[in-house]
Amino acid sequence: QALSIVKAHTSSLPFMADRESVEESAMEVAEAVEVGEVETQGERKKRKKVKKENYKRYILNVLKQIHPKVTISRTAMEILNSIVQDTFEELAQEAQKLCKMTNKPTLASREMQTAIRLVLPGELAKHAVSEGTKALTKFGDRKTEEGGL
Repeated sequence: QALSIVKAHTSSLPFMADRESVEESAMEVAEAVEVGEVETQGERKKRKKVKKENYKRYILNVLKQIHPKVTISRTAMEILNSIVQDTFEELAQEAQKLCKMTNKPTLASREMQTAIRLVLPGELAKHAVSEGTKALTKFGDRKTEEGGL
């Protein structure tokens, strides 16, 4: 079908060589469409929206734990969310660099702790490492409880 359409349109080409190369290209395209390598106009797929991680709920939970009566504006929340996203990206990139430098395919808690110590300043890094260790211990305890049942 595609070949007959191309032949009808290429009959007006002045040189025979041009017509043959266009027909060959049309055959390749027709085969690709049949195999499913190329999308036709009717079968275009909808693009999925890239969902960016949102930390607003967690920021609000921490705020309510510290100051239960205090509220936060939408713009302040957006700014804090952006800061958390940027920090997360920076930590992930640093941890990735550490994995590449040590030729390890797996990101372990050790690489994450080192990335935290490199990215975050002084006291904040110490608190982050201790909270992370506490979370891993709690997670490990929960896993052993589930395994024993």
